[in-house]
Amino acid sequence: MDNNVIIIVLVILVSLSAFFSATETAFSSFNKIKLKNLANDGNKRAARALALSENYAKLISTILIGNNIVNISASSLATVLFVNLLGQELGVTYSTIIMTIIVLIFGEISPKSIAKYFPEKYAMAVAPVISLLVTIFRPLNWFFNSITNLFTHFFKGENTDSYSSDEFITIVEEAHNEGDMDEHEASLLTNAIEFNDLEVKEILTPRVDVVAAEINMPYQEIEKMYRENGYSRLPIYEGNIDNIIGVLHEKDFYYIFYNNTKTSLRQVLGNLVYTSPQVKVSLLLRQLQMNKSHMAIVIDEFGGTAGIITMEDILEELVGEIYDEHDVIEEYYKKIDDKTYLVKGDCDIDDMFQYFHLSVKEEYDFVTTSGWVIHNLDCMPKVGMAFDFMNLHVTVTDADAKKVNVIKVEIKDELPKDLS
Repeated sequence: MDNNVIIIVLVILVSLSAFFSATETAFSSFNKIKLKNLANDGNKRAARALALSENYAKLISTILIGNNIVNISASSLATVLFVNLLGQELGVTYSTIIMTIIVLIFGEISPKSIAKYFPEKYAMAVAPVISLLVTIFRPLNWFFNSITNLFTHFFKGENTDSYSSDEFITIVEEAHNEGDMDEHEASLLTNAIEFNDLEVKEILTPRVDVVAAEINMPYQEIEKMYRENGYSRLPIYEGNIDNIIGVLHEKDFYYIFYNNTKTSLRQVLGNLVYTSPQVKVSLLLRQLQMNKSHMAIVIDEFGGTAGIITMEDILEELVGEIYDEHDVIEEYYKKIDDKTYLVKGDCDIDDMFQYFHLSVKEEYDFVTTSGWVIHNLDCMPKVGMAFDFMNLHVTVTDADAKKVNVIKVEIKDELPKDLS
């Protein structure tokens, strides 16, 4: 064969090698969601590319068969060319060195790098050609896939097609970091993913903070509770707060209060929904919807009142804090200097760990900073008590007989050697 013809054929073969390499990268890295949206809009090439990717084993076999055919052919022709030019010994040596460099640069690295920048466009562009090649190589695909299936039969691994919640959260974080998603969207998706794992005990209003009225309390006192607290609903108990008998809506109370009717509070109390601290919030949300209720009473294992949880509490876990004109925005953290902070005792402990960039894998039964301090000190804390946790030095600055109100957190320069 004439040397000029060999050179032309070599250029064609290296170009085909680049084509197959770029195709492999494009089909392994394109965004399926983008292609599905294009296919749903009527883009036939996007639909064809998606169809090819559905049978990835057949697709990759076709690409590898084509790539190996052109690479082996190119190496063989290059050997003939260099033997013709330089003789047997030098020709083989130079052919191996030069073709390795050419194939790596022009047939592998460069086309794969280029295809990585716009995989969807490239996959759609080459989809008709690849479809034709899949048909042409069908007998070879069947042969090689049969051998592959024989091997995989003996080396079966765990099925990892499904994604865990943590993996979905990582995907959302990556999309946010790369600028494909703004902070609000990322936060909303993360909250939605974590929502099913959330338990009532993590977001309830504890018993000590519940504002409730006794059924026989004078109307003037109940009116004062509504006015001072700004709530639209109040739990009503009889005798003590462990015996909540209903929920009183503000508009029902004011109708009785201003019209001086003979209607008793018992007649206008809303139905109660009871739940336990371990119930999933997602299940409670459906229960509240079915009962047309906006509040649930959380009962402890002894039948007493552990706290309450409202529809607003649940929605805030999805969309963030919801403030109205009566709400006072509570600041859980107060910065003293770059390494010293004051933290309120009712702050969520997971939020505090996140605020100070701590990776804590241990799961606790408590949900507040106050509970965490009591756990670490192993007693009811008094002002001045302190302990070290990872790279934090924690000091109790305000406490009463029941709980810790405020702690001072000092950030040390390094983690202790046994924790870093």
